[in-house]
Order: sequence, then structure tokens, then C-alpha cells
Amino acid sequence: MTLDELPVGHEARIASVDWAALVPEEAQRLRALGFDAGAKVKLAYRGVFFTRDPLAIEIGRMTVALRRVHARAMQVAEQDLAA
Repeated sequence: MTLDELPVGHEARIASVDWAALVPEEAQRLRALGFDAGAKVKLAYRGVFFTRDPLAIEIGRMTVALRRVHARAMQVAEQDLAA
């Protein structure tokens, strides 16, 4: 599943990122914010308009607004809340 498909309120770990699908400057910015394999993320909010942009992603103690096209480049594994 990709990050843009994660249900609101669910936590996941980033399994992989398709850096080639992103513009190099955007990829560099996302890496600087901590978006890389192994990072724990949570979808906090999904936009209400037709494109459902932006997505509010909690990563660490930050909340970052991402476009769906960026979130779509990230494969995630949903976290087991019982663990």
C-alpha cells in the first residue's frame, strides 16, 4: 500500500520510497524531513476537495503537508497497534 492509501488515523512504517518518481529537489526536501525507509508515519488528515490534497502526515513530532503524488511514491506497512 502507498502512503496516500493509508486510512486516516492509522500508523505505518515507510517500507520503501521510489525516489526516481520525484523531482530531485523535492526528494532531497523529503529526506531532510525524515521521509525515508523505516520512518514511522501517521495520516492525520486528508483534504476534502476533489484531489484529496493535501495530506497531513505526522512524522516524529512534526505534521507535514504532502501532495498525494509525493505520498504515492512511498510504500508503507501498516503498524500492528497491539504490538
